[in-house]
Amino acid sequence: MSDYTYLLLNIGTILFPVLFSFEKQIRFVRFWPAVIPGILLTGSFFLIWDYLFTLDGVWGFNPVYLTKFYMGPLPVEEILFFITVPFACLFIYELVKFYLPDLNINKQAQTGFTVLGIALLLIGLFNTDKAYTFIKLSLTGGGLLFATLMMKPKWLGHFLVMFLVHLIPFFIVNGILTSLPVVWYNDAENLGIRMGTIPVEDTFYSLLLLLMNVAFFEYFRGKISSTQRRRERRENAK
Repeated sequence: MSDYTYLLLNIGTILFPVLFSFEKQIRFVRFWPAVIPGILLTGSFFLIWDYLFTLDGVWGFNPVYLTKFYMGPLPVEEILFFITVPFACLFIYELVKFYLPDLNINKQAQTGFTVLGIALLLIGLFNTDKAYTFIKLSLTGGGLLFATLMMKPKWLGHFLVMFLVHLIPFFIVNGILTSLPVVWYNDAENLGIRMGTIPVEDTFYSLLLLLMNVAFFEYFRGKISSTQRRRERRENAK
């Protein structure tokens, strides 16, 4: 079964969220039209430098645990990762919003993410010789500062809770990927700091991935809701 290890991890990641998307109370399925474009846009962005990092040997994939289907240097399982993980985390995000509708920690989240953004940006800029550290921490730091200082969204509190909850499956899945390893890392291109077998940069990789997905999700959900309201007004005016 080793040939299917990464594929099975992808399936296991998305199985529960897909099945429970049809649950009567939450009905996450109604948000799929807002989920899909954000996943595709964010995934395209991440796959560009995933492709470049794989070519440059910043990281790579152990063929023992793959189905051997590739798109260029990337195994198909790696491409699926940018669909399954964001989908599952957006499902968690919607659960947080459903069960904690009155959560009021947006200011605290904004302050915390601003401080973290500055710290990550500085660490990235002081490690320009390490490709993974420099690019990942700089992008994540810049993304956090853009979100907190420019966008100032009202969903940062819910996003923070979702991110903290997602760390549980994150350490399980990434722990498997990096301990076998399914994915290997060139430590010359990162800080060499591991949480178990997981490079510390992976946490901030996930943070930016989810931040972008939630931002797009909320944007497209707002656009869809506005379109529906306009349609309802036109129908009521007839």
